[in-house]
Amino acid sequence: MLAAVTGQPVDRRPVGNVVSAATYGQMRRTGFSFPDAHYDVDTIVGLAELSYTELGFDTVMPYFGLVSGAAALGAEIDWGDDPWLEPESEFELLTGPRMPGCRQPALWAGPDNIVIPDDFLDKPASKAIIDSVRELRRRHPDACVVGKVMGPWTLSYHMFGVQDFLINILLEPDYVHACLAGLKEVSVMFANAQFEAGADIVTLADHATGDLVRSESYRDFLLPVHQEITPRMNGPVVFHCCGNTLDRFEHVTQAGFAAFHFANENEPVAARKAAGDFPLIGNIANVSSLMNGTIADVRSEVERVYAAGIDVISPECAVPMQAPDENLRAIVDTVKDLAAG
Repeated sequence: MLAAVTGQPVDRRPVGNVVSAATYGQMRRTGFSFPDAHYDVDTIVGLAELSYTELGFDTVMPYFGLVSGAAALGAEIDWGDDPWLEPESEFELLTGPRMPGCRQPALWAGPDNIVIPDDFLDKPASKAIIDSVRELRRRHPDACVVGKVMGPWTLSYHMFGVQDFLINILLEPDYVHACLAGLKEVSVMFANAQFEAGADIVTLADHATGDLVRSESYRDFLLPVHQEITPRMNGPVVFHCCGNTLDRFEHVTQAGFAAFHFANENEPVAARKAAGDFPLIGNIANVSSLMNGTIADVRSEVERVYAAGIDVISPECAVPMQAPDENLRAIVDTVKDLAAG
């Protein structure tokens, strides 16, 4: 996995997910479940290691949601409850806990209000991730341990509110620049703490997706920030961005990242052409293949992505928690079959 991300020769293409691979099936079977798996180290590690020990992925990744960094900054978080203990509906009984999210209104009115706590890395939400990386490194020396941080764009969504932040791209561009400048240090600090704890790779998730902003907005606002912070992170950094991003591949490949984890909205042959030799991770469809498809559907899509020359075969984003584990294992089985010829 590490060789593929850094452009080195590999014996076979790796399979992994640089975001969440947690499923309800894993939670039911093991008892390692949300919401505890967002802030309790034993539960985080127990759930995270299943992608390596049971699914056969080459990665373990202990940061399942998006909000641990925001929580350490002081945002009010809805961690969710465990509806299996007290289900409020038949739907909850059949599914399970939801991903956590930031409660609105946002914590800060504007960039002048940004305060990064001196003890950010010791806050319960951030410390749990760092300690989990350290424990996964100890337990699984041969796995690729992947850390994760939110970039300043996504942190701005959390701390200022998505609508207020995005509207100021047009109305008050200096506001947007100030938000990014004020929050970029959080990403660097949190990433380096995870590298120090033993992460091989850290994912930086910054959701400047084509579904929300133009390619020019990434180029003008976020690219210079990424170019500044990636050299300050003490290891390979993978960029994750959901949605349609083909029109900004050119910019992403100039940002200092080791690789790009991209979504299924982008056709893999076109993505390979747009990225050139830049390492790509992706982009097996979450809904049509992993959640609602058969093993045959998964195999067919893996073959298509593999044939396109994608460097790391991976779900396109955080795995839908309803996805059956046998579909995830089918990714690994198919890649091994393809590698064997």
